[in-house]
Amino acid sequence: MTEPRSTQKRSSAVWLLSLMKPYRLKLLLAGALIILANLAELIKPRIYATIIDDFLPSAAGGAAAGAAGGFLRGTITGLGISYFAIILISAASSMLQSRIITSVCQKILHTTRMRLFSHIHKMKLSDLDDMGSGRLLTRATNDVEALDEFYGDVMSGLFRDIFLLSGIVVMMLSMNVRLALAGFAALPLIVLITVLCRGALRRNFVKMKAIIGKINGFIAESLSGISVIKSFSRTAEKCRQLYGLDRDYRKTTMFQVFMNGILRPVMEVVNSAAIVFVLLMGFKLAGAEANFAEAGVLVAMTTYIKQFFEPINDLAEKYNTVQSSLVSAERIRSLLEKEKDLERDEPNAYSGTIRGEVEFRDVWFGYDPANPVLKGLSFHVRPGERVAFVGATGAGKTTIISLLSRFYTVQKGEILIDGVNVNDWRLSSLRSQIGVVLQDVFLFVGTIADNVRVHAEISDEEVERALSLSRADSFVSKLPEGIHHTVSERGASFSTGERQLISFARAIAHKPALLVLDEATANIDSDTEELIQASIDAISRGKTSIFIAHRLGTIRFCDRIYYLENGAVAESGAHDELMQLNGKYAALIRSGKDEISVTPRPE
Repeated sequence: MTEPRSTQKRSSAVWLLSLMKPYRLKLLLAGALIILANLAELIKPRIYATIIDDFLPSAAGGAAAGAAGGFLRGTITGLGISYFAIILISAASSMLQSRIITSVCQKILHTTRMRLFSHIHKMKLSDLDDMGSGRLLTRATNDVEALDEFYGDVMSGLFRDIFLLSGIVVMMLSMNVRLALAGFAALPLIVLITVLCRGALRRNFVKMKAIIGKINGFIAESLSGISVIKSFSRTAEKCRQLYGLDRDYRKTTMFQVFMNGILRPVMEVVNSAAIVFVLLMGFKLAGAEANFAEAGVLVAMTTYIKQFFEPINDLAEKYNTVQSSLVSAERIRSLLEKEKDLERDEPNAYSGTIRGEVEFRDVWFGYDPANPVLKGLSFHVRPGERVAFVGATGAGKTTIISLLSRFYTVQKGEILIDGVNVNDWRLSSLRSQIGVVLQDVFLFVGTIADNVRVHAEISDEEVERALSLSRADSFVSKLPEGIHHTVSERGASFSTGERQLISFARAIAHKPALLVLDEATANIDSDTEELIQASIDAISRGKTSIFIAHRLGTIRFCDRIYYLENGAVAESGAHDELMQLNGKYAALIRSGKDEISVTPRPE
């Protein structure tokens, strides 16, 4: 059940405040410095009033004034020194509190960003699929930056403005109650304007954040598939799609600018009207009542009214930032609070060395539960056995890998590894012992050695040995830096086959107990495939290995071949047995669609 919007807003505000708890002492010090700076600002108009009322008349009449107040309060020189000292105190306090607030703000953002990044990496693939990369990218970038504005600008400014407003109210009331009340007469109008704008601003910010997520996702997707876009000459179409998204974003931004453009001028008009009202009232009452207010008091009152409306204007402007921050905080909080479905290493979960026995028992699974991909799939792989899965696209071959590595959870049935349900295995132990080579290879920015290690403790010698076994050394050795050669984004400087060989070396270097090759030789030319066949045979001998391929020549010498159809096993057996069966596997072989290799099994 979705929380009411008002409840979400309060919850987000409470969550934002809770992030400040570890820095209470620093924030208290910053608060004290803000109070000190504001006190200095509040004293300035008092000094104006003293100079005007006590010294200007005496200068005209030639008489001394204010001598009873001492040097600092009773002389022009003393008041000048006091005024200068107040300015120094205000400047120093503002500088120190700004440094403290900025330091605390950056620490909160760092903690939030790291927590968010870790949380995203612990999410299940099914949840990541539902969220989409664009929305997640927006959470980790734009939304976190919105919190920067909240902590760095709003929190310190909010405390400063509220304290300054309170101090101005006290000062004005202490000088002249009736003039102070006249100045406060504009407050109901300010409240009315704020209430009228609040709902529209919040709805606009929610819409703006959603559009930003779509734009980020669209750009990320376009950059990932830019070669396809160029191949089909769809650049213009993609630009038109982005133009549409950006047009919607521009509308929300212009609405925000429009509202900001209205709020400040309206506040300025109200401010000026309040000052005029106080001046008119002061002059009228001064003429009607003796000693109603001295000129210095009237000047001080108008100064306080200007100061009074400055924090109000500031608060009105910050309202937009607050709304944006609350929307972002709500989005981040809603993501971080999804703790139930995170992938975790349970302390009491099973953690052992995989022998290699794999069993699927009546497994049903669908990325959309209403449309299952696997329908009662059952098979058994003994330790050290080499098995292969073949079948038409969509039969569920690659899904087996995802379930084996526990990227997804089955809807029905169970998967056992060494007789233990995969859900009972410690996740890190399970995945660290399964080596997967995918058809769609992803290489990180770094070096070849970094991509083989993937930040594991693997020596250069082991990296070179893995590259040698995968036959990747045939091109790596020719590079000037060898294994320390820089890899560009997604390995764009390497051919598809070379990227696949590096991925194969990555699996070898981590010494898996269970080896899974998903279309591992699909993008390798025939010459490279001959080189790699010997390596595959060597590293998979005596080790449980699962091959998934369309090129049947890479798996024809497996101990067992499973032909999948409609998410279940249609036929199984060794290559020769299936050929004698003369069923669907044999028909696939005889169709000649899979470039069957007739190379004898390497010894």
